[in-house]
Amino acid sequence: MSVDKNPPDVNTLAAMLGDLSEIKMHDWYQYAFSGDPLNGRFTDEQKKTWMGQAIECGSRYSERICESYHIQDPRLLAKAMGIRVSSSIEDISDRLIFAQYIEPNQIRMNNKVVRRAEDYVKTPAVAAALPAGLNVGDLILAHELFHHVENLYRDEIFTQKKKLRLWSLGPFHSDSKIMALSEIAAMSFAREMTDTCYSPYLLDVLLIYGQSPSDAVELYREMLKDTGRKSGM
Repeated sequence: MSVDKNPPDVNTLAAMLGDLSEIKMHDWYQYAFSGDPLNGRFTDEQKKTWMGQAIECGSRYSERICESYHIQDPRLLAKAMGIRVSSSIEDISDRLIFAQYIEPNQIRMNNKVVRRAEDYVKTPAVAAALPAGLNVGDLILAHELFHHVENLYRDEIFTQKKKLRLWSLGPFHSDSKIMALSEIAAMSFAREMTDTCYSPYLLDVLLIYGQSPSDAVELYREMLKDTGRKSGM
């Protein structure tokens, strides 16, 4: 990822977030599957169907876990589940890492990136674009908490059981997990747990903007294209 020398324009960021906040969760299916290694094998109808199933999975497990522990705050829930949360995470090469779940019970957060994003959310321009507010740290932590939950319920949870058959020959066959389903469900899990009214996918632009506004603008345009919208930038 490139690092821009010019200072970020918070008004540009606010305009992008305002546009992205209007996109419904189910409409992100093209973007959600775009990074999956098997994406070329999926039809649009499969993506739409699986998107809905993964969203429902994340939402249902959020309710289940919160009710089980009688806790909805992601940080308190992480503590109750015996998960160690730390800020000892570094960017790998040119790839910006927001957070990372490490089995069996550790979550690492890139607090530098999170704090920068939270500072943007506090600005008048972004606050006006996202009037319902956005808790960046809680959303990201809740997202990673899902991966822990997914690990605990791996034998029954949709995101781990759903597979795509790659090939079959007589009694032999090869099936593969669909990686995008895990990320979609994690987004839904985090959205439900934090009572966020926007799709968490807009976090990708918000978090990248502090590092490289030009990369964030490029990603924003890609998101609008994938969701069938036109960009004004």
